Amino acid sequence: MHEASMTAAKRRRLLQAATSALTKAYAPYSGIRVGAAVLTAEGRIFSGANLENASYGLTLCAERVAVAHAAATLGGGNLRLVAVAVASHHPGPFPPCGACRQVLAEFGPQALILYPGEEGLEERRLSDLLPEGFHLRPR
Repeated sequence: MHEASMTAAKRRRLLQAATSALTKAYAPYSGIRVGAAVLTAEGRIFSGANLENASYGLTLCAERVAVAHAAATLGGGNLRLVAVAVASHHPGPFPPCGACRQVLAEFGPQALILYPGEEGLEERRLSDLLPEGFHLRPR
């Protein structure tokens, strides 16, 4: 599956899954709930929500929870991401953070990323958001 097969219906389903996931967020410290959904090459959608922790460094972003959900179900070696959607009720842009970009790049370096921007929905290639991501093996 590639961008040409990312129909409007698939975008809607992915964004709906991310929006639904944000209601499950655990964000007692920041109050900022974030949901994410990933679309795999097989057309499956997996979602996740942010999980904050009193020790802030242990907090998990929604994108990484969604990837972990997919990897736990499919097996990490079978995971190929085509697209990722991020949703939040908090105003302002919400692209994936740097750590999430690196994790997403492991499974979908060319994935389409949909996220709330300053003026509405933004769509960018992960390779544009993380132009020189770290990797150990040849792609």
